[in-house]
Amino acid sequence: MRISERSRVDPFIVMDVMEAARRAEAQGRHIVHMEVGQPGTPAPQAARDGLARAMASDPLGYTVALGLPELRAGIADLYRRWYGVDLDPARVVVTAGSSAAFLLAFTALFDAGDRVGLGLPGYPSYRQILKALSLVAVGIETQAADRFQPVPHTLDPSLAGLIVASPSNPTGTMLNRASMRALIDACHANRTAFISDEIYHGIHYDGGAVSALEVSDDVYVINSFSKYFSMTGWRIGWMVVPEDHIRTIERLAQNMFICPPHASQIAALHALGADDELDGNLAVYARNRALMLDRLPGAGFDRIAPPDGAFYIYADVSHLTENSVNFASEILEKAGVAVTPGVDFDPGRGAGSLRFSYARATEDIEEGLARLRDFMAAR
Repeated sequence: MRISERSRVDPFIVMDVMEAARRAEAQGRHIVHMEVGQPGTPAPQAARDGLARAMASDPLGYTVALGLPELRAGIADLYRRWYGVDLDPARVVVTAGSSAAFLLAFTALFDAGDRVGLGLPGYPSYRQILKALSLVAVGIETQAADRFQPVPHTLDPSLAGLIVASPSNPTGTMLNRASMRALIDACHANRTAFISDEIYHGIHYDGGAVSALEVSDDVYVINSFSKYFSMTGWRIGWMVVPEDHIRTIERLAQNMFICPPHASQIAALHALGADDELDGNLAVYARNRALMLDRLPGAGFDRIAPPDGAFYIYADVSHLTENSVNFASEILEKAGVAVTPGVDFDPGRGAGSLRFSYARATEDIEEGLARLRDFMAAR
């Protein structure tokens, strides 16, 4: 059977690391997971309780393609509470995780062969989804001096689109309002579609994240219940699109997905009111971040950009290795700590980088840091 060229995407390496860690655990080893960006906490209690009630009284069949109206209204209210943005719920599209939102956005905005810019290091699936849609991913090598975020003078004016993430994965760095405005203005001047990945909003430490919707309505914004709301496996996210794009997205969603999972939409609706519990999760991330910034340098990982948000540390380890994949494998084998090689996020320069996630329980982070210290001392 034939196979398409566009299907020949690279593996998502962090998932390969997870599988290697699973095999080690199946052999009886205890592995500390610092590889995957997944909260160690379950969905909020209110979300689970609300779904249980709904399952007792509702068949939970198809919903409309754009999502439950009450959930869309709840998400619009979130923008009022978090950013002071008055958002029409009609512009909110509920999706099967942020991944479905990227598929919808890229399909709605771009034609085959279009060139779409993205910062490096950056979330690897951007590149692979673009390739699978016969689009061309144009990597923009960012610099530590710019907080690993794109800046206007690095943008090719011929780009059909630009994807920006703030807070970023893998670095956790954020754009301030002036930087966000400068990028959006540059894109508008060149008729470049601007897509803002805001999946880590709500997880920030020394100042709030800026939404692209605070700057312009002529943007696509993508978010999810996975990170701040601790609902990764529920596969429920959303996007906000300009008013004149709603029907285009609706037609695509009807045909590509029919609708988002009804059960997950019910849970998400109730998660929107779980602020106290979610703030408790954020306090754990803050403690973990402080531990990482305090103890990683003592273990030899001292070339880092302190994260503004999310739950990652991106470390330059080029003085320790020329092959981050092999180095991550060595750490897993000898220290029992799973970390992600930087080539997942930056195919060119990532051979000299590692990403450490601190999304798990504080006890796990403390154990992982102790193991890393001992491993590096003996290496």
